[in-house]
Amino acid sequence: MAKIRSIEELNQLAATYRKATDKVAKRILVCAGTGCVANGSLLVYDALKKAVEKSGVVVDLDFLLENEVQSNATQLDKSGCRGFCQLGPLVLVEPHDFMYVHVRPEDAEEIIQETIIGGRCVDRLTYTTPGSEKHFDREEDIPFYQKQHRQTLSNCGHMNPEDIREYIARDGYKGLARTLTEFKPEQTVEEVLASGLRGLGGAGFPAGRKWQAVRDAAGQTKYVVCNGDEGDPGAFMDRSIMEGDPHKVLEGMTIAGYAVGATEGYIYVRAEYPLAVERLSKAIQEAEEFGLLGENILGTDFSFQLHINQGAGAFVCGESSALVASIEGKRGMPVPRPPRLAQRGLFGCPTLLNNVETFANVPFIMRKGAKAFSCIGTPTSHGTKAFALTGNVKNTGLIEVPMGTTLREVIFDIGGGIKDDREFKAVQIGGPSGACLTKEHLDVTLDFDSLKRAGAMMGSGGLVVMDERTCMVEVARFFMDFTQRESCGKCIPCREGTSRMLEILERIVAGEGTEDDLNTLEEIAYMVHDMSLCGLGQTAGNPVLSTLKHFRDEYLAHVRDKRCPAGACRAMRHFEIDPETCRGCGRCARNCPVDAISGEIKQPFIIDPDKCIRCGACVEQCAFQAIREVN
Repeated sequence: MAKIRSIEELNQLAATYRKATDKVAKRILVCAGTGCVANGSLLVYDALKKAVEKSGVVVDLDFLLENEVQSNATQLDKSGCRGFCQLGPLVLVEPHDFMYVHVRPEDAEEIIQETIIGGRCVDRLTYTTPGSEKHFDREEDIPFYQKQHRQTLSNCGHMNPEDIREYIARDGYKGLARTLTEFKPEQTVEEVLASGLRGLGGAGFPAGRKWQAVRDAAGQTKYVVCNGDEGDPGAFMDRSIMEGDPHKVLEGMTIAGYAVGATEGYIYVRAEYPLAVERLSKAIQEAEEFGLLGENILGTDFSFQLHINQGAGAFVCGESSALVASIEGKRGMPVPRPPRLAQRGLFGCPTLLNNVETFANVPFIMRKGAKAFSCIGTPTSHGTKAFALTGNVKNTGLIEVPMGTTLREVIFDIGGGIKDDREFKAVQIGGPSGACLTKEHLDVTLDFDSLKRAGAMMGSGGLVVMDERTCMVEVARFFMDFTQRESCGKCIPCREGTSRMLEILERIVAGEGTEDDLNTLEEIAYMVHDMSLCGLGQTAGNPVLSTLKHFRDEYLAHVRDKRCPAGACRAMRHFEIDPETCRGCGRCARNCPVDAISGEIKQPFIIDPDKCIRCGACVEQCAFQAIREVN
């Protein structure tokens, strides 16, 4: 492949690739994101390939570029994540746009015969709303997608992420081309400033101001770094973008390099994301071959190199100075600031650091203009935000919504409401650094300023929904356990403070806490916030403080009454045998692992609370529902 030397050549190639793909009338896209792959989508792909070959021809873009296409030809490709992860493996069949869910290899023959050959939808493989017989044939009709605005994720699930030609056919690298031919570096910074793009990794700092600081910093050598570490439990937004649309990230970083005066960049990806690393590596190689990375990009004087650095999975390496230290080969530990990275960062040089999603928004801004981007969202939070929607909600997966969408819309419209139609209790937003929001916050809009006023933060975009069965004390303990284990230990407030908070929370869920513990928890949480070196410690107490504020009655029940209102804390579970219902069969006693149940056959049995380990085995074994848990 000859390198592309001008914007005209890029446009000509894009038209050629689009014309080639338009030749074939039938196309099958199999989701090959991590979630679907884990559910067997690659086996589905292989089965579909065999099924197509029985009755027709499997073609790819190389074939389409060089040959005329017969009527029995079908293009079969793997794609990135489509978002509705719980329904995987997902298969999209064009031109009908039928989306099939929970596809198995044995379904392949029917899909080919009914849809590819017959043009008919296989209803049993389409999405059905739980409790309803209504089938949704097309992705766009499924309620999960109705209120989404998939801008950053626009290519994910709709193209082969391992072929740069498909990205170019979808206007890929046009933002870079326009930047290099129509904008000076300082004008590029001004365009990003005018767009109102804010950092989507958590803090929401205006991206343009950060770019301007790096551009204005003294020094000939500067770096662009992409934070793809994404360590929050349950978060997978950045991973899905890197897997499903890697060239969008590369394009955004290259534009940033031109704007700030950098000729080299690093993508920091956790090693637990092997598919993302593989696809990014291939994307870098392809971009270099096409002249879109490396020396004299698009025939200009601008050159830019990109490298991938794999992290070892330390959560603290998501902090900017710790991430830079890790790339340099040092232990990932934060250092005091100032100086900030914009003045002294990677290898002692001015460094621009943004996360994956932030960089992935840049090509749209430079292709369509700042105004097109800023008209989406709220007056102070422009654009969209991707979230990982998980927990006790009917529809889980990767979503993208305009800034300003309410929590209620996300949970009850996109998410379909609470599983088993239980009561909504809370949502943890922002991961271990975030906070819990309650029913009173359901109409809070998802934007930086509204969440801050509600005492929460956007964070990287994790949304964990909880129902009435969730113990909020245990939620605080879970996140504190994570934070304490991930603390680098460098500063005493974080190292010792998180340990003390975890000890107190473990005492409380074990039924050994006191009311004084609640005051101590708050005191330590504020101390850790005020005195910790980096953001990990400064936000470590957020889940504790937010649950204490909104669910103090649950804490009091644990310490005063030694009772867990949600019935979730094992140490506080109490079981009783109803003498009126018990038939005296002795099955519960025979299956008790600690011999805590005694009695005579055909007489009511009893449970010794001092021996009982509260495992619940007796409840499962009782055929007469005579044993109940008492809160």
